[in-house]
Amino acid sequence: MTDLTFLGTPLPLIQAPMAGSQDAGLAIAVGQAGALGSLPAAMLDATSLERELRLLQAAGCPYNVNFFVHTPPAPDAAREARWMQTLVPYYREFGLDPAKATSGASRQPFSHAAAEVLEAFRPAVVSFHFGLPAPDLLARVKRMGSRVLSSATTVREARWLQAQGADAVIAQGLEAGGHRGHFLDKDVTLQAGTATLLPQIVAALDIPVIAAGGIADAQGVRDAMALGASAVQVGTSFLLCEEARTSPVHRAALKDLQAPTALTNLFSGGLARGIVNRVMREQGPVSQAAPPFPLATGGIGPLRSHAEAAGVGDFSPLWSGTNRNGCRAAPAAEVVRALARGFDSV
Repeated sequence: MTDLTFLGTPLPLIQAPMAGSQDAGLAIAVGQAGALGSLPAAMLDATSLERELRLLQAAGCPYNVNFFVHTPPAPDAAREARWMQTLVPYYREFGLDPAKATSGASRQPFSHAAAEVLEAFRPAVVSFHFGLPAPDLLARVKRMGSRVLSSATTVREARWLQAQGADAVIAQGLEAGGHRGHFLDKDVTLQAGTATLLPQIVAALDIPVIAAGGIADAQGVRDAMALGASAVQVGTSFLLCEEARTSPVHRAALKDLQAPTALTNLFSGGLARGIVNRVMREQGPVSQAAPPFPLATGGIGPLRSHAEAAGVGDFSPLWSGTNRNGCRAAPAAEVVRALARGFDSV
């Protein structure tokens, strides 16, 4: 275990950034409770990012801003057509026009434009998913005085992150909800659960390691710290919080603690863990027809909107880790307090 005091928080606890299910409000509530709140920025334009950062800055707590660093795929009309052909029966079922499906990316990688916005705020922590940005962008973040975190799903990825200048590595076990952070080892058979991955990465690195995946309560926190984690990152347990923007259909699904989860590429094109729903059952959670991340969103978006308007989550990305025992419809501060008990004996 190595020092993580640069988080600037009383607790070595990070609220995972969850795009589509939160804004600055959740991060502020978490920060005011003593943990590090996170703002997901991959779906924010410059104006929206600045607005959210102003709210975070005014709250006066340290915070983390998270970005994706994927390489946008080249346009491929034939590939998009195959994906739409897969979805056409659902469009017909709902009386929707497939021609009105959108195209293009729903998530943007970190850029100099985003860095320019960040420079006015100089957040304590900037984290990345899918590796690290180009060296010039990474250097720009470092010059702000921000500490840099990124996710690793294997020891090889963790070593690469350390070599490239990450200040800490998030060990993302297979239990984690949402998108896998893999960038070197995309074969999930090479990835492991948190209890296996975490001690391997701790042994391999000289920088702090943050445990993520399947940690939902105080016992999970205690177990991760015993395996050498310097901090823990928790996402799913915050999805039912009053300050979260989780949709009604997503909230309803999270309350079923026995509902299975699976890794799927149907909603964005990238592998992500969510609660199994109709489209995952009928198409299989992983489809060869889905275009690469993040292009699958355009085709499935109208189906999601139509179903959610009727109160149904059959086409929604119901992101969730495998362990939902910590989910509660309560203020985020209450969730932080429950998780914090896991640090009592550390």
